[in-house]
Amino acid sequence: MKNSPNSAKSPNKLHPPTLNSPTIEIEERVRYSETDQMGVAHNKAYFEWFEIGRTEFCRRRGLAYRDIEKRGYYLVGAEAFCRYKKPLHYDEVFLIRVGLREMTAKKFVFDYEILRKDDRRLVAAGYTIHIVTNAKAEVCSLPDDLLKQLASLD
Repeated sequence: MKNSPNSAKSPNKLHPPTLNSPTIEIEERVRYSETDQMGVAHNKAYFEWFEIGRTEFCRRRGLAYRDIEKRGYYLVGAEAFCRYKKPLHYDEVFLIRVGLREMTAKKFVFDYEILRKDDRRLVAAGYTIHIVTNAKAEVCSLPDDLLKQLASLD
């Protein structure tokens, strides 16, 4: 479209923050199913990688999503954002960095960076916001013991 703004001039001021909180890092590889006909990773794959990282972040804190759900709580996605900087290609190895920017009994904000493994160049950055609900999809508070587990730095 002739008059549509490009991303460099976009009025969108939603820039993902730099990861300041303690982070985890995991290694992944771009799968064939995550690419388009030119072998470039599709934009939807980044949100799947965010989920892989978020799940591992919780697991490394000693609390798998499954354990949260067994207790009757769910971390429901309320908002997701990704800023794409560079493309990833089929079979390329990359790193997912995840940090927990904000945590309350009812809300979690996770930050993500996708980096090329070989030169650690930033490929994409984003965040997701999750609201705690019960099995009836009602907003509720996560119990203190689960909050403490997710806040641990081990």
